Amino acid sequence: MLLSSGAAGATPTAVPGARLSREPSGDLALEMARGNPAGGYRRIHGELTGLGYKVAPSTAWQILHDAGTGPAPNRRGPAWGAFLATQAHSIVAADFFHVDTVFLRRLHVLFFIEHHTRRVHLAGITAIPRAHGSPSGPATC
Repeated sequence: MLLSSGAAGATPTAVPGARLSREPSGDLALEMARGNPAGGYRRIHGELTGLGYKVAPSTAWQILHDAGTGPAPNRRGPAWGAFLATQAHSIVAADFFHVDTVFLRRLHVLFFIEHHTRRVHLAGITAIPRAHGSPSGPATC
């Protein structure tokens, strides 16, 4: 009996670059794809790697492609402007600043702005902010 691997009694090895889609990792990848349709091939590759399987990301993609599984759905959410528009009723901005007057006095101002109505609420004006329990100013690094 002639063996192509050279030595008598040697077992043939896998061809470099060959996909092992018949291995348990292939069946497991397909089961993961069915169980989590939002997970793409990169996520499945990571899960297989975490379980101890040595599978390249391209192999995970090829397994899913050969089985007819399409790519993961588009995960892009709404644009920033659309997100702000839907959340506008609950967004409130705050600002704490100082104003120097013509009489060389410094006044500290705290106010809030409702985003959806653009209504400004003046919370307070004081010459000595620490006397009323307001913050000591911006944090320094």
